[in-house]
Parts: sequence; structure tokens; C-alpha cells
Amino acid sequence: MKARVPLNESRKEMLKDPELAAMYLEESLQEGNMGEFKQALKHVADARLGGMAALSKTTRLNRESLYRALSEKGNPRLDTLTKVLSAVGLRIGVNVQHEPKHP
Repeated sequence: MKARVPLNESRKEMLKDPELAAMYLEESLQEGNMGEFKQALKHVADARLGGMAALSKTTRLNRESLYRALSEKGNPRLDTLTKVLSAVGLRIGVNVQHEPKHP
């Protein structure tokens, strides 16, 4: 699923599942486009919490600050991302990056 595609009701239903939401976010991160990741994160928040107002209340972060941080040009701090992910029932993880083997 691409985050560039608008959030419709069937995608919203799918993203209510934490496993599918995690895969959706992981896929957007693998593409390396942070703008797409932030859009995907907004989709997940909308599906799982009902939107930015609920996300603001749950994270105790100012709604306008969340909009700025998750905008195309926004640059969210790590603690902001951690709070947002926690609010939707997810967390940040670190994995080994596997480099292609050279012959």
C-alpha cells in the first residue's frame, strides 16, 4: 500500500489491525521517502484513533505542532515519533541493515 493514495474506508479498516499498520509503516520507511512515511503515520493515526485531534489528546502534544511535524516539510523529533507511535500501539525498533553481498 502506498501512503500517497488517499485513505479510503477499506484501507482505514485494514490499518486498525496493529500488525497491518506496522507493515504499512515499515514498507513506507523502506522506500526512504520520509514524506511518505509521515503521510502513512497520519493514515495510521486516523484509522486507529480517529484523527489528529485524538492523537493530540493521547500524546499530549499540541495539535498544530503535530500537523507541522508530520507535514511534507516537517522534521519531527525522535521523541515526537515515539509518542505518536506509542499512541497507535506501535514502537520504533532497530534492525541490522543487510548489505548486498559482492562476489
